[in-house]
Amino acid sequence: MLGGGAASGDQLSLAADVGSQLLRHCMETIWEARTWVSEVDVSDEATLALYRHSGFQPLAQLTYWQIAPEQIRELAGRSPKLPNLMPVSNADAPLLYQLDTVSMPPLLRQVFDRHVQDFRTGLTRSLAQNLNRQLSKADTISAYVFEPQRKAAIGFVKVTRSRSTSPSSESATPPCHIAELTVHPAYTWLYPELLSYMATLVEGYPDLPLQLVSADYQPEREQCFEQVQAERIEHRLLLSRSVWHKLRETRGVSFENLQIAEMLQGLQKRQPLPGRISLEINGDARWDRWDYPDLCNFQDNSYRPWPGSQS
Repeated sequence: MLGGGAASGDQLSLAADVGSQLLRHCMETIWEARTWVSEVDVSDEATLALYRHSGFQPLAQLTYWQIAPEQIRELAGRSPKLPNLMPVSNADAPLLYQLDTVSMPPLLRQVFDRHVQDFRTGLTRSLAQNLNRQLSKADTISAYVFEPQRKAAIGFVKVTRSRSTSPSSESATPPCHIAELTVHPAYTWLYPELLSYMATLVEGYPDLPLQLVSADYQPEREQCFEQVQAERIEHRLLLSRSVWHKLRETRGVSFENLQIAEMLQGLQKRQPLPGRISLEINGDARWDRWDYPDLCNFQDNSYRPWPGSQS
């Protein structure tokens, strides 16, 4: 335990140096990563300064919400109006990819760079998720709302329901139900309906709070959470940094060894070809520019000198 302003300042400086070296080591070692993304609490000024010093730029502000069990029971009392609610399978990956793409701003869409394959679940991943659910005493259910006219997904819900009421040994935080919510920006009326549907999914499970997240580019979602009296429990800042590794140029592909003259023969300078220019003199008499007179026959009366020259 260090006391005093000077000691605290030295400790923060040492932590910043160590953090900078760790970040630099990760970026130089893991070459496959093109973009690094991190979430930092907005009140943690030391960590924010460290990430900004390392080149991280803010992307969005994330607010974590928590709905109390009392509000969950009240939401479950009203029946949601979702006629085209479908279960999620690997065949629905293109629809979920389009929904995820349209619900993000262009900058976030470029950073995350998701593909259709990211919304499919392979056999190995499915087995690992089932094993994790059995160990953590939790199960997950997913569904999406289908629009038949446009043949597109306009809403997605994923709820991880916990059966345990005591905190796990790995985490000291109290257990809770965790939900993921994605809504098409043109169908914001789905927010209260999907919240009621999620409340019905946790019926029969322990009375635990339900946690969700919203970003600053989703004002309708935050308004809906405020209407159901959800509580803000955490405020974070999403940061990202792009990594472009420089590749050394080998001697074989150097521009000095390329024969530009041989490759671009069509662009070489060429001499102009002489043309034929006719000049009119005194009516119908014409002289061609390259028809020289016969110098051996000066007495010929038909000879006419070149215009402007001496006779």
